Amino acid sequence: MKNILILNGPNLNLLGIRQIEIYGEHSLEEVIMQLREKFDGVKITHYQSNHEGDLIDQLHKYGFTYDGIVLNAGAYSHTSIAIADAVKSIETPVLELHISDILRREKFRNHSYLTEVCVHHIMGKGVDGYNLAVEYLLNISN
Repeated sequence: MKNILILNGPNLNLLGIRQIEIYGEHSLEEVIMQLREKFDGVKITHYQSNHEGDLIDQLHKYGFTYDGIVLNAGAYSHTSIAIADAVKSIETPVLELHISDILRREKFRNHSYLTEVCVHHIMGKGVDGYNLAVEYLLNISN
């Protein structure tokens, strides 16, 4: 059985109620439930935190044993060298995910410290990006 971690950063606990025009109407719980239904033969572990150190701890915890990590670090993508360093320090492939297209948003969102340290990135696909991310990680881990 494949193991995939879905790791979500700050404010993603507010999916479905926060800026619906950007992030959509589905809650994070709905997204995770849908992933678990679609990828029935895959163990999907989910963790969300608004705290940078918690995200780093999860990367360290799962980054040597899981088959892939989908990382939506939210605003930390644009600010956290520490999270980028954690991604570089682990063996598990990490895919950077953004629900919105960060290149079409505010200028400060255009740069991500994670892009160069992740195996791939997906952005602007809404919450469907989570499905694409899991599929990508499963394909490269075969």
